[in-house]
Amino acid sequence: MMYQAIQKYLSQQGFKYTKSEKSGPLAGEMMALKSLGQAARQEFTEIAKALEPKVSPFQMTRVSNWANQAQIARPHFWCYFKRPEDSQSDVGLAIRLYGQSEDFGISVEVSFVERKKSEMTLLKQHQVLELPIKAPLYYFAQEHGLSHRLAGTEANRQELREKVASGQVRKVLVKYDIPISEKLDLNTLTNQFAQGFDKLMPYYQATR
Repeated sequence: MMYQAIQKYLSQQGFKYTKSEKSGPLAGEMMALKSLGQAARQEFTEIAKALEPKVSPFQMTRVSNWANQAQIARPHFWCYFKRPEDSQSDVGLAIRLYGQSEDFGISVEVSFVERKKSEMTLLKQHQVLELPIKAPLYYFAQEHGLSHRLAGTEANRQELREKVASGQVRKVLVKYDIPISEKLDLNTLTNQFAQGFDKLMPYYQATR
């Protein structure tokens, strides 16, 4: 299967990496975890690079690391795509790995980088709720610190607008999923991502 490193690395979610020289009898396991994480990240990077020319003038930014700052395995990679004139705090388009090793894919989303947001970023992001929505697009909302998925329906749009206004919901992403199968080659996969960018473009434009 293509993307074997990604598929295998998804099962490592939550494992803590320790440098091999400090991990004693687990040194071999730690080296294997690091190698797999790097290989999976490289596979995801190649996907982003293949997508970039298909979504011009958007340009890929850096792919997320295979582990977080606490050195915990974080296989759900992401990569943001920005136009040359966009600032770091602007809302952008991104691809993000989701799922588990037995059932996974990559979603396209309208979202922003938390650590680069400004005072205006959330207000801009909320503008995605000003447009109607329908499946297969869906919402991913952060409420009381937890994120959950909601179907792309008018009823959910109105409910989220009310919850954003009252402060119950902090942020709302609009997303579109592309499942990955054995038959999906890189060109076909990235064509589907480009189509996803087209589907999400009105929501991206609403945040400008």
